[in-house]
Amino acid sequence: MAPTFARSISFPLSPARSSSKPRTRTTGHLRSISLPCRSHPLLSNLQATIAAVRSWLFDPATPATGLAHLHALHAALADLLLLPDTRAASSLLDAFLLLADAHGAFQESLLHLRHHAADVQAALRRRDAARLSSAVRSQRQAHKDLARLAASVRGAATKWPAQLPSSATVAEVEVSGVLADAMAAIASASAAVFSAVETMSTMATAAAASTCSSSSSSSSKTPLLISLVRKKNSKSAAAVPDEEKEMAASERMEELEECMAATESGNDRVFRTILHTRVALLNTHATLIN
Repeated sequence: MAPTFARSISFPLSPARSSSKPRTRTTGHLRSISLPCRSHPLLSNLQATIAAVRSWLFDPATPATGLAHLHALHAALADLLLLPDTRAASSLLDAFLLLADAHGAFQESLLHLRHHAADVQAALRRRDAARLSSAVRSQRQAHKDLARLAASVRGAATKWPAQLPSSATVAEVEVSGVLADAMAAIASASAAVFSAVETMSTMATAAAASTCSSSSSSSSKTPLLISLVRKKNSKSAAAVPDEEKEMAASERMEELEECMAATESGNDRVFRTILHTRVALLNTHATLIN
């Protein structure tokens, strides 16, 4: 049930920001306002961050940027949810649990992808076709896990927040609508981040797989034939395309590893914010029950 904002209350800053600036009486007075009011700083900030996330969704090519927007959106949402007497927050406890599980699983997937990418890099350097083929298969399995993870988050978005009863006030309906928009944007952005990583990794893996097939075809030649070809074409440019292909694949894997490192850092921030908000919501829920 969303809260009834019938009285005027003072809205504190988020814990992170309130610790850095001492709150004065004047500041408290300026932030005192009765809801519903879409011009309220907390609602305005939340709606602005929702708009930024939706803008990124038009071109979700950079996962780290998406995670930065997600972190800002979670922080803005926490500011609203952690207000005193915000009983609607309890309806999002399950949602934050699902999000925490999803981003925790995503962090594990990133670790696996980086490990497999390192294996691909090593196999490319050593021109070890068997090891390369094994690493590519492992990478492709990780891609399937990411696809399932994205689908699970995207599919759960319609459940947040819980539906309001017919007796809900105008204030409850308004705040619930903003919360629904925020949670839908969070779900869409999380799924888009997971999918963007999957796409980048798939492209890099495809480049590596093409060198793997070239290596396999060359290894199927008889030793005598290989020897004759090497003698005849020792200074030929015929081998250049394969070498260029290997270099291109190696560069793609390096770019992927750099992207993974940045994505891990951004996802860790989002994951910690989700956990912090959920713990705070649990404390608020326990207080309301007691």
